[in-house]
Amino acid sequence: MLGGMLVRDRLRRVALLGPAFIAAVAYVDPGNVATNVTAGASFGYTLVWVVVLANVMAVLVQYLSAKLGLITGRSLSTHLGERLPTRTRIAYWLQAEAIAIATDLAEVVGGAIALYLLFDLPLVAGALVTVVVSVLILMIGDWRGQSALERVIMGFLALIAVGFVAGLFVAPPEAGALAGGLVPRFDGAESVLLASGIIGATVMPHVIYLHSSLTTSRLGSRGHGLSLPTLLRATRVDVVAALVLAGLLNLSLLVLAASALYGLEGTETLTGVHEVVTSELGAGVALLFAVALLGSGLASTSVGSAAGAEVMQGLLGMRLPRLLRRLITAIPAVIVIAIGVEPSRALIVSQVVLSLGIPFALIPLVVLTASSSVMGEHVNRRAVTAAACVVATIVIALNVSLLWLTFTG
Repeated sequence: MLGGMLVRDRLRRVALLGPAFIAAVAYVDPGNVATNVTAGASFGYTLVWVVVLANVMAVLVQYLSAKLGLITGRSLSTHLGERLPTRTRIAYWLQAEAIAIATDLAEVVGGAIALYLLFDLPLVAGALVTVVVSVLILMIGDWRGQSALERVIMGFLALIAVGFVAGLFVAPPEAGALAGGLVPRFDGAESVLLASGIIGATVMPHVIYLHSSLTTSRLGSRGHGLSLPTLLRATRVDVVAALVLAGLLNLSLLVLAASALYGLEGTETLTGVHEVVTSELGAGVALLFAVALLGSGLASTSVGSAAGAEVMQGLLGMRLPRLLRRLITAIPAVIVIAIGVEPSRALIVSQVVLSLGIPFALIPLVVLTASSSVMGEHVNRRAVTAAACVVATIVIALNVSLLWLTFTG
């Protein structure tokens, strides 16, 4: 009998996992694919340390976001909406909306490229299909609840993992070169641009807002009767498990490109990468890569849309119909494709835009979670606040370097 109770208790704790996996799927979106593959193909293992650093930073940031929602019962954007004057709230929302558009650009373009690779579907048509399917995915959450959406997203993550890791079995990395990539360094202005893109694609501002909203109900019926310390422990496990998985997938993309695509022509675009992977690693690996890219685009654009809706609700107190909400952020992505902008370059630039939006989400998160008046006895320890300040400083320093190189290079 005691054994049965222990099993039920463990199963209940496992059932608490999920919110961080919704956040994690945004960390393996097509923007990540483009920046990590480009980094590996262009600079070999040089930027491995950036991927590792970005993932460590993401674990801390997402835990603080989840903790804020869990303890206070309010999301980050709701806290900001309550504290900012009207004009500032509107300005804040406008920058967040620009970030949402950049997010959707990466994800819709990525889905369109994947549909082109798999079915030879024109890019504009592929973008529209991606938008429609993303709405259907979100409706699963409306119909069946957050737990059902979490299971769907976990399924997408499993698909993405198979597709992006498969190539490493064909072209395993060099251990010495991989270890050397852990030493922090850059290789010219373009590597700094890519490093900023990797940070922007990993520590994503819209997911900082979203994660806090996913835990505001204290995980609904799953958390009923459990103490806050128990829920916090489960949240830490959730965040670490989800973000470590996302980090390994990102690292596998860069390492695969470094080991199999470094120095080869045609790796500047995802279409070119698919062709090179086909010739170097075989059609099977290329097919898995394209399927994973499609899963990445569909799942991440769904999460991005949910994040945009949450930010608007928290800052402006408005909630638009889901289809209208999707159109606001998806139309720019369709226009970018229709006018002929090179899709892979658009993906990388979108990640740089995301990086510029991180401080607007990260700094308020650090301030709020370090405030005893907001968090009570669960306020951050000084060491945690110090680490979060270091993360914010690194991100801002990279952004300043990026702007300097862009306008003076």
